[in-house]
Amino acid sequence: MFSLKITRMTSQTQNVDPAIESAVTEAVAIGIPSALSDLGDLVRIPGIAWPSFDQTQLERSAERVASLATGTGVFDEVRVLRAAIPGTDEHGQPAVLATRAARNGKPTILLYAHHDVQPPGADELWETPPFEPTVRDGRLYGRGAADDKAGIMAHIASLRAVAEVLGDDLELGVSLFIEGEEEYGSRSFAQFLSDNAEALRADAIVVADSGNWDSTTPGLTVSLRGNARFTLKVRTLDHASHSGMFGGAVPDAMMATVRLLSTLWDEDGAVAVDGLSETDTPTPDYTEETLRDEAGLLPGTSPIGRGTVLSRIWNKPAITVIGIDATSVASASNTLLPEVTVVISARVAPGQSGQDAYEALEAHLRAHVPFGAELTFSDVDLGDGFLVDTSGWAVSLARQAMADGYGADPVDLGVGGSIPFIADLVREFPAAQILVTGVEDPHARAHSPNESLHLDTFRHAVATEALLLTRMNEITR
Repeated sequence: MFSLKITRMTSQTQNVDPAIESAVTEAVAIGIPSALSDLGDLVRIPGIAWPSFDQTQLERSAERVASLATGTGVFDEVRVLRAAIPGTDEHGQPAVLATRAARNGKPTILLYAHHDVQPPGADELWETPPFEPTVRDGRLYGRGAADDKAGIMAHIASLRAVAEVLGDDLELGVSLFIEGEEEYGSRSFAQFLSDNAEALRADAIVVADSGNWDSTTPGLTVSLRGNARFTLKVRTLDHASHSGMFGGAVPDAMMATVRLLSTLWDEDGAVAVDGLSETDTPTPDYTEETLRDEAGLLPGTSPIGRGTVLSRIWNKPAITVIGIDATSVASASNTLLPEVTVVISARVAPGQSGQDAYEALEAHLRAHVPFGAELTFSDVDLGDGFLVDTSGWAVSLARQAMADGYGADPVDLGVGGSIPFIADLVREFPAAQILVTGVEDPHARAHSPNESLHLDTFRHAVATEALLLTRMNEITR
């Protein structure tokens, strides 16, 4: 059924009048200053979904996005909504849902981004205040400037341009879904999809939350790794003991933890856990020098793993210890620690479920625990990876729009990070084609101090999406 649907849509696609496309591109260029001004206003709102931060800022952020959506003149209805968090009495953070019904047999496109941002971290690590948008050297700096408030404004700016040029001839169905808790785990995402399934149902879905090959070359993300994150407690004693009196005979928890964690990798730094799979797909050329530049690898530090650099990042698992609870350096004493707690984050190769990966990790750790230490697993968070069927009509349209919007052929990208909610989109809307795009370049530093948006990349991204919308408006289902 799905393949028949694609065939019909492809066969009835009409060429767009070049004069219309030229007018859309010109409208994009004229609208960029306003879009960047609006982006700056969004960056000034510190909307962070962590409970320890002021949650009223997320409400401000959602209302501002709703106002921007209303201002496009495109939508029949714009709402700020919350969904229940399954298994709790709580609701998720405010999301914006704007809808416009398709006319005369046109398809519907769903545009996704998120308005919440990561915490800023230490202010002293920022060259300029994190919530004060600052332009220097062709980049806009600020928390959320790239991830993902630029994604919101790419949607808004492209809709403004298309609506201005097409007017009543815009018959494409459009839904806009701007989430408010992506950085905090999208806890109510699946419920939100279920609650609003009819309003969100679409033929193509654009997830504007990824990146590009570089600042001038667009990327279409065709694979994403999944994730398996959990907390591990290692316990060897029922109370702390003097290291001088018992050290050498009694294993403390830190020693056991270090020994245990070291079994997760081999001598090359590659993951050494049976049951974690790899994906065998080709990768573009990418040098160690580029890796050093983009990742900030120190001159004396060598990369880890085996195979091409991008195969290690896109197609293979990775394991990182991202947190540890133990005695701080400032409070260190000559004591054998009774327990140590760590948080382990694994990136899972596309094609393997997060659940399977977690089970392999737990089995490995239990099999390799030294000295009979006691292990406790908790706070398990899982997400599946994503592989795109690149043969669909929407992928072809997106690639051509990128080539025209950027003036450079796009690169099919794998991404080492995870967007677990895409699995929810696939489950809820199996017939939709999902296009994972973005406005970030390798130097955007999303989630890090001095996050920034490359301004020319943003301009090209808006032009790309405006052309995609214009061309989809000529399709008849």
